[in-house]
Amino acid sequence: MPLAMVFADAGLKVGIFDINRDTLKKIQKGIMPFKEEGADILLKRVINKNLFTFNDPSAIKDADAVVVVIGTPVDEHLNPLFTLMKKFFMDIMGYFRNGQTLILRSTVYPGTTEKVAELFAASGKKINIAFCPERVAEGYALKEIADLPQIISGTSGKAVQSASKLFRKINKKLIFVEPMEAELAKLFTNTYRYINFAIANQFYTIARDHGLDFYRIHDAVTRDYPRARSFPKPGFTAGPCLFKDTMQVASFSENGFFLGHSAMLVNEGLPNFVVKKLGEGRDTKKMTVGILGMAFKGDSDDKRESLAYKLKKICEVECKKVLCSDVYIKEEGFISASELIRKSDVVIIGAPHSEYRNLKIPANKLVDVWGFVKRAGK
Repeated sequence: MPLAMVFADAGLKVGIFDINRDTLKKIQKGIMPFKEEGADILLKRVINKNLFTFNDPSAIKDADAVVVVIGTPVDEHLNPLFTLMKKFFMDIMGYFRNGQTLILRSTVYPGTTEKVAELFAASGKKINIAFCPERVAEGYALKEIADLPQIISGTSGKAVQSASKLFRKINKKLIFVEPMEAELAKLFTNTYRYINFAIANQFYTIARDHGLDFYRIHDAVTRDYPRARSFPKPGFTAGPCLFKDTMQVASFSENGFFLGHSAMLVNEGLPNFVVKKLGEGRDTKKMTVGILGMAFKGDSDDKRESLAYKLKKICEVECKKVLCSDVYIKEEGFISASELIRKSDVVIIGAPHSEYRNLKIPANKLVDVWGFVKRAGK
């Protein structure tokens, strides 16, 4: 959606298709279907002028370039499912015409770009296949699409040339690599971030196991010390990309990527660690636990793969009652932040939304892995 709006704002005629009809109806009315900085204003500027929606994939035939934002999913065993990607392309292949450019945008398993090119070639379609991965942070896409260098790859010189011409409309900083290099660049980027967060989360659990304040240690390590500038703070690390992409690297390495598996165990284990700590010296069966923020990260309305929901499930087993609140996500049973704080014996920060920064939460009931909320009396 952000990419479509940026292209439209650059003067290109853009059509978007999605199987979610309700979302398309919102977009047609100028309503953003999710939270994105600056998007509400931009959408109203381009919708039904340069930006259009369509309900029938047959409109694909009218495009010069088709950008596909579907990535490679993983199964219940965390292995990539190219079969679903193959089915998707086989279903829409009949709408393509010779000479078009197909650009894969979302994360794909290494080798997918070449496989897609082989599918089209086997069907007799002469399509330019490129992979130009998205590199933006959710919530800041409109700015970063233009600011961050765009990686360009393709299965032919014509594919690279066509994709370059398109992206130069919105970004002059292009980086050229081979398709599998681009695929791994995208996966390595997310995996690198996932591992970095795991380091912080592991250090946090070590400090807490010894009764120490991790954030005092973090400040001592990072303050005015350039070699530790990239040392992140801990937090519930999940979402739709980082975990999945790390597991795809693990699969690509034939399950020899032990560092990635270790990071997964650390990050996925943090909710269990937090609940375990609640039970030290207290009976969790008598506790009402409040989880403040259910999105997968702060200032986002995206709850996909959020560890706050995993935390909720664990607390539902171990605690008397669980209360939830989120300023951006509305679900049945969710209550206001003030009510949650008042009714809970313990308040766990699930997602560090800006609106929570100055809340007054008694220090003896606050669990803040993120080190985000000001504690009452501190």
